[in-house]
Amino acid sequence: MMEDKTVSAQIAALLTPALEKQKKYCRQLGLRDRILTLPLMVAAVLTMLWRDVAGVRELTRILAREGFLWCDRLQVSQQALSKRFLTFPSDLFEKVFKEILPLLAEKWQTRNHRPLPESVQFSLTRFEKIWIADSSTLEALFKKLKSLEDVPKGQLAGKIGVVIDLVTRLPIEIWFKANPKTNDTKFEEDLFKIVEKSTLLLLDRGFYHFSFWLQLIDKKIHFISRIKKGAAIKVEEVFTESYSLRDRKIRLGSGTKITPYIILRLVEVKSGKAWHSYLTSVLEPDILPPYVVADLYRKRWRIEEEFNIVKRLLGLSYLWVGSINGVKLQIWGTWLFYAILIDLGDAVADELSFPFDCISLEMVYRGLYHFGVANQKGKAKDPVKYFAAPENKDLGIVKQLRKNNTKLIVAPFPEEQRNTPEFFFSAKSLTYS
Repeated sequence: MMEDKTVSAQIAALLTPALEKQKKYCRQLGLRDRILTLPLMVAAVLTMLWRDVAGVRELTRILAREGFLWCDRLQVSQQALSKRFLTFPSDLFEKVFKEILPLLAEKWQTRNHRPLPESVQFSLTRFEKIWIADSSTLEALFKKLKSLEDVPKGQLAGKIGVVIDLVTRLPIEIWFKANPKTNDTKFEEDLFKIVEKSTLLLLDRGFYHFSFWLQLIDKKIHFISRIKKGAAIKVEEVFTESYSLRDRKIRLGSGTKITPYIILRLVEVKSGKAWHSYLTSVLEPDILPPYVVADLYRKRWRIEEEFNIVKRLLGLSYLWVGSINGVKLQIWGTWLFYAILIDLGDAVADELSFPFDCISLEMVYRGLYHFGVANQKGKAKDPVKYFAAPENKDLGIVKQLRKNNTKLIVAPFPEEQRNTPEFFFSAKSLTYS
């Protein structure tokens, strides 16, 4: 993929202040102001991701002949660049990544034309934040470096724990464990340190741990998860019992240190012939109605979509280096590029006044090539307006979604509140805290 000057300038404008702020830390690490500096290494990693460069050899050629992003043409040896990928301090990339997240969140706040999902709008009147937490294994090694030619294929290379904001879709935090068989519960302490009061967490069953749940509840942090099959429950109170909905307060656990007693709500919704069950620490249906619980948890799948993009589309499944430091460098670089891609996709959604879920990040990524060609011919100047233009519908930026005429039921007790104004969601009735 060719490099487009307009996109390059926008990335440079976003990252240059963050890179400048790391100069002091670079000196603390004892890094000399040599040729292969932090700005060049960040530009190199982003170029490999953005332009899908086959390896360091090709990257060296590009740098020598045309330069990339904010870096002018420069002659360096392939060996030197390969070695730098293996040893360059990964925490510098981490600092740059975390420096730009608040900037991207501020940009998100300035956009108000793309609607949020109804269950998210409703829940934001009760909670300040809605986060999703999950983990994913990094599967294999990809020989981007000559130094990895003798490394066997398919080698597991650790596990990442990720927290994303369901509202903005931006990552909040990323952790890396070298052991690929690390259980999700090993990320609990990390998650507990960053999550704040009045946050609603959407948790995978990997976080099915009663002691951890009790810690969250004690900190006034709530969650939605799934109940394990065959779990023994004791019904404490019934809120709704109907043909297609069961909403009950239950007690789980055996009273032991490993599985202490815990009081939760079990929401079960029938779809076709199947029942789908959800657990939540929010015990009052008035605060989080049953159908809102179900709809929110279905959106937990968004983090799986993000894993798919960073691992398959951006290549995080195929690691470039064999050292732990190098793996971390690629992780931070990939999520940095992903955050920039999220920002671009959100800007397109806002331009079109479409929900973010309607935008295909994969086609935004692939569409950068077509924008570059149009820009070279003088037919386009702004990637956001280019992607939103009616004549560019064939790029597939907007997903082909099925029409969904189903209204979200927000009544706390649906069987008792049918045919009332409070039964279905209405944005006009919302009051934000």
